[in-house]
Amino acid sequence: MESRNNRQYVGGSRYSGAQSPKEDKIEMIFGSRPILEAMLAGKTLEKIFLQRGTRNSTTDEISTLAKKLDVPVATVPVEKLNNLTRKNHQGAVAFISAISYAPLDEIVTSLFEKGKVPLLLILDRITDVRNFGSIARNAECMGVDAIVIPSRGGAQINADAIKTSAGALHLVPVCREANLKNTLDYLKDYGVQLVACTEKTEDQLTEAAVDMTGPTAILMGSEEDGISPEYLKRADARLRIPLMGQISSLNVSVATGIILYEAMRQRLNEAKA
Repeated sequence: MESRNNRQYVGGSRYSGAQSPKEDKIEMIFGSRPILEAMLAGKTLEKIFLQRGTRNSTTDEISTLAKKLDVPVATVPVEKLNNLTRKNHQGAVAFISAISYAPLDEIVTSLFEKGKVPLLLILDRITDVRNFGSIARNAECMGVDAIVIPSRGGAQINADAIKTSAGALHLVPVCREANLKNTLDYLKDYGVQLVACTEKTEDQLTEAAVDMTGPTAILMGSEEDGISPEYLKRADARLRIPLMGQISSLNVSVATGIILYEAMRQRLNEAKA
């Protein structure tokens, strides 16, 4: 598991890793020097775009620090930057994140130390912003302790995502991981079972299918092709949601709500027993 000691996040409502409310407007930074200074000052950046072919000591510093902080960096043609803004970007544009990301290892450790049973949600390449916001809303309502996303290949957490989540993205900690494979291995080593919601199984989501009252991470896949094979093979259990209609699949946010409800239902019944 890679070190997360250099990540910046703000204390909040549920755990020390939860986000505090702030304006939903996404700010942009222009120029390589302001971007570097923002990172050094502890600003959480969503993504950095650097103009292709303009490498210097400052852009090298940006790339090095961004890798350390798990901030995605894209090298793009100048036309891309011009489409992002009409201002004088000088070959570098960055978005300040609408939320602050939390260290997953600290959240998991804190939950165990407090005697709580973790319920985590891992999203593999959910790219639609509104799907992501809806999923976050489901997660908050169903008692999820943290949402885990990849640092690359997922939806940008912007104003639309915040609005669709009904503010849930300010309540549930979001952890941005550079390598989901390592993250899954870390969770398994920590005693967290991985439950994959996938159509690629015969095991249906029923009351007796999988016990999710213990430490559990639910893995959901992308809208296009589901869970990546390298992640799916690490799952301790695979479940598909039974369907009776002619359409063969559900929207990922709906599917997430269904499986999270089953996890919550089991835990509520366990608490009553």
